[in-house]
Amino acid sequence: MHGARLVVGLGNPGREYAGHRHNVGFRVAERLAGAVGIPLGQSRFQGRFGQGDVGRTRVLLLLPETFMNVSGEAVSAAARFYKVAPEDLLVIHDELDLSFGRLQLKKGGGTGGHNGLESIVEQLGTPDFARLRFGIGKPQGPNAKERVVGHVLHDFSSEEKEALPPLLDRAVDMARAWLSLGLAEAMNRHNRR
Repeated sequence: MHGARLVVGLGNPGREYAGHRHNVGFRVAERLAGAVGIPLGQSRFQGRFGQGDVGRTRVLLLLPETFMNVSGEAVSAAARFYKVAPEDLLVIHDELDLSFGRLQLKKGGGTGGHNGLESIVEQLGTPDFARLRFGIGKPQGPNAKERVVGHVLHDFSSEEKEALPPLLDRAVDMARAWLSLGLAEAMNRHNRR
């Protein structure tokens, strides 16, 4: 039997951030918790936490409530406590470099300027963990760079909101595939769609 596997959804705490694009990691992780029957009822590792068994795998779910740019503190604390190796960590996050609705599993790589990922890499000392990237697209045209923060810290558009539920469900399926099949097989199964 494998050691515990840790799934982290990234976001910012507080009601005013709940609908933001930057919080889609929280939303996927909350749906995953519901789908696998692991309540996020504990307050541990500076976040909302739950654990349970999915098949033969011990699954830990964590939604850091530290604010995005120090998420790594919560993630590294949980990983250390449960002796979770980097390859047994999946981080679910919003991704500017994928168009809205594109979902991708990947291992390691850069952070694309994502503050949450940067904090996790810094605290763990390695980028070699799995990521589930949830495409949110990025602003185009003049001043696009200056508009990124507003885009990320803003609610989805009404068209996007309508399209979200099946995308969130697909992201949950991808996270479950990672839990049951491992990264390579989950990538084969889901990344080509």
